[in-house]
Amino acid sequence: MRYSQLRAFHHVALRGGFSRAAEALNQTQPALSDQVRKLEQAHDTLLFHRDHKQVRLTQAGEGLFRLTQQFFELEDGIAEYLSQSRASVHGTLRIVVDSAVHVTDALSRFQATYPDVFVSLKTGNTEEVLARLRNYDAEVGVVGNLEPASDLVSHALGRSPIIAIASEGLLPKTKKTLRFEELPKWPMVFRESGSHTRQSMEAEAARRNISLNPTIVVDGREAMHALVASGAGLGFVSEAEFGRDARLRKVPIKDLDITMTETLVHLNMRADVPVIRAFLRSMKSETNPARPSP
Repeated sequence: MRYSQLRAFHHVALRGGFSRAAEALNQTQPALSDQVRKLEQAHDTLLFHRDHKQVRLTQAGEGLFRLTQQFFELEDGIAEYLSQSRASVHGTLRIVVDSAVHVTDALSRFQATYPDVFVSLKTGNTEEVLARLRNYDAEVGVVGNLEPASDLVSHALGRSPIIAIASEGLLPKTKKTLRFEELPKWPMVFRESGSHTRQSMEAEAARRNISLNPTIVVDGREAMHALVASGAGLGFVSEAEFGRDARLRKVPIKDLDITMTETLVHLNMRADVPVIRAFLRSMKSETNPARPSP
């Protein structure tokens, strides 16, 4: 009796037919039928009544099916236990993000569950995040508006509009929103050229034939926030990245319809790295708090 034979029998019984079982197991129907036939021959026991295209369990088949249900349920439990075991996850998890706000809650849960893993968190624009992943300098990244790529696996974190941010004294208190054409009236603080937020704003300005000339260009979101908070000018971020900075206020751009999609990403060929799988479970427990993690 082979594991593959029991697995074939179980899925045929579970799904009520050879063709559906073959599809679920990504096998050909003849190969699956051969596995079940060898199991029957090895034990001289008929497990299915085969009536044209329909199959029904024999009495012996029903008894075996009860046992295989217990067997494969136990197998799933063992796999789940090993995947969630603290002892099975160790080493270093290097994360590079465009904004730390997207992973802070998940990181707290991750460190509570896997205290033996050393976590390194760095920030960078989209180009820098992807370069670090592809150079094996990071396990996980978070970027905005990711273009599909065959070497990457992505997990959407959500969408939010681009907004302006300003210090309390920069705009009149009555100015609750801005129009895109008004933006050049105020000094602006832009991030480096690799920022997708900056690229989106510049593309929209070109489409409208409006010049957006930054007063200051700075590397990194944190540095941009600090300069904007000092009153140096308007900054631009996705609303989800605004965070909880009491020095700044959000200013919606009411005629701007550009949203940023934040995406958690890792290399496809590293999908089975234990620290990556463990961190994905921490992220999923945040987005689906009422359900157990898969």
